[in-house]
Amino acid sequence: MTELASPSAKRLQRPSWRDSRLVVGVLLVVVAATLGAKAVASADDRVPVWVAASNLVAGDEVEEASFVRADVRLADGMNAYLAADAPAPTGSFMVRDVRAGELVPVSAVGDAAAVAVQRVTVRADAMSTTGLARGSRVDVFVTPKAPTTSDAATTPTKKVLESAAVAAVMTSSGGFGAGSMTSVQIYVPADKVQPLVEAVDGEAKLTLVPSVGTVTGGGA
Repeated sequence: MTELASPSAKRLQRPSWRDSRLVVGVLLVVVAATLGAKAVASADDRVPVWVAASNLVAGDEVEEASFVRADVRLADGMNAYLAADAPAPTGSFMVRDVRAGELVPVSAVGDAAAVAVQRVTVRADAMSTTGLARGSRVDVFVTPKAPTTSDAATTPTKKVLESAAVAAVMTSSGGFGAGSMTSVQIYVPADKVQPLVEAVDGEAKLTLVPSVGTVTGGGA
């Protein structure tokens, strides 16, 4: 009887560079490594800066809650913004307005000597303060108290402040409608403080008119 020849076992061959699967695998590894390196490099390009946590107004004292840290990528002008690799400059003052969420420019912060405004509390007609919030800008009109009732119609009204920043809106008194008043803290240029205080002491009527494009309630 003729014996059948046993099939010889095939040896596994080590893949060579001619094997397309090996080439594709190597390429995938290289691409993945390259993309990972680029992602890490991009992340390393970000720098920590301070961002306004709320609407900040010229004259505000900087507190711990005034700023929040954000890591951003700045192509140019990095030195123009307040770096957050150091503590926030608490105790310093805002010398210009910065809206909530904006990067804080270095030039927006200074010492007390750089502040050219003072905070003054005034009482204004509640209807004229509707919608105002911290950071709003208002024009202030003053109507002097008339000596007599008959003179009220001819008493002139004058604009005494233009685009004054609102620091705070206090609680209204006297309910709503005619005759109700609201206390509002506004930042006043130093040379305008005395005339405004004299008007308040003289029981003049103050009306606040929002400037064009001002921040309204809910934006503080």
